[in-house]
Amino acid sequence: MTLGNSMLIPVLPSIRNHLQITSFQVSLIITVYSAVAIILIPMAGYLSDRFGRKIIIVPSLLITGIGGLISGLGAWWLEHPYVVILIGRALQGVGAAGAFPIVLPLVGDIYKNESEVSKNLGIVETANTLGKVLSPILGSLLAFVVWFLPFLAIPVLCAISTLLVAFLVKSPKRKDGKEEKVTFRHFLQNIKQIFGNNGRWLSATFAIGCICMFVIFGTLFYLSDTLEDKYHIKSIWKGCVIAIPSAVLCLASFLAGKKIGENKKLMKWITFSGIVLTTASLVFCGFVQSLYWLIGLISLAGIGIGVTLPCLDSLITEGIDKAERGTITSIYSSMRFIGVALGPPLASILVKFSSQIMFYSISGTCVVAAVLALFAIKPSQEEELSPKSSKREAWWQ
Repeated sequence: MTLGNSMLIPVLPSIRNHLQITSFQVSLIITVYSAVAIILIPMAGYLSDRFGRKIIIVPSLLITGIGGLISGLGAWWLEHPYVVILIGRALQGVGAAGAFPIVLPLVGDIYKNESEVSKNLGIVETANTLGKVLSPILGSLLAFVVWFLPFLAIPVLCAISTLLVAFLVKSPKRKDGKEEKVTFRHFLQNIKQIFGNNGRWLSATFAIGCICMFVIFGTLFYLSDTLEDKYHIKSIWKGCVIAIPSAVLCLASFLAGKKIGENKKLMKWITFSGIVLTTASLVFCGFVQSLYWLIGLISLAGIGIGVTLPCLDSLITEGIDKAERGTITSIYSSMRFIGVALGPPLASILVKFSSQIMFYSISGTCVVAAVLALFAIKPSQEEELSPKSSKREAWWQ
């Protein structure tokens, strides 16, 4: 899923030139995918709670592949393919809604020990960020052959993923041998109760996740344009440069996932510290002119986001009962997709004023995230003493 979206980032300038459209219009190729997913992700989350994770993930992967095929063939066969590309990307968004967001609750279902859940969510987040590392290189390589080839790679990736999920993933079952399901009435009652009891920390976590993805995609969109327009770095070399901050982010996610265990206090302070590091790095980006300093500071920001994301994943997944986990984590994923959708178009608008204004605006959102992490996420000092059955109630009070 990450490759299918992020590998378009380094080739957006090339797509813009071939289609003869504006930077804002080309940014919509990212945004339309995310906008559709935002709407459908909560529905997919409920359906996964009701019918099971795999039965939602597999068809969603197939739909994503069909969307990529439509965009690729439209770009190949039509003289003016922009609208068809957007339609294909919208269909990809439909599929994406039922794919990656459902992975988070699935991991929570498979592993019973909270420490194991945190560790493996860190691996999932690392795989997500690894997609961001590989995507600029792979996207640049494919576009070097022909500019629309990244679209046609999506069906191949989805076919591989579909086979892997279908044959290698085993959905957990209850002791009676039946998969756990939840009725719609029970679902609504539980959602109301969950937000009544946990509304403050859930809302804060959702907002922080949104801001993190906004920072990633807004900054990478700016970096892609800047490398080509200002520093004349193109093709595969540009992909390799963009991969540097993504690689740092990936490594940070992996290490954070291994470190946090089930310690909610540690998750809170790692989240806060990571966002502070990201904020400071982006502020300094507004002052530098050297490409080396720019890449270094964006990489520091990547460390901050990299350590934050596994903490957010664990807080959400471990803080919610299994029966409602798919829906809540899907709402969280929707918020992340909002950040993805807003990043490129807002960066394209703000950079028209100046790169300083763009970086200061993005860092301003990080300040909001830091305040939320500091004051809205409050693990209890009694967390370690609480019985396992009441841990979820204890840590956020």
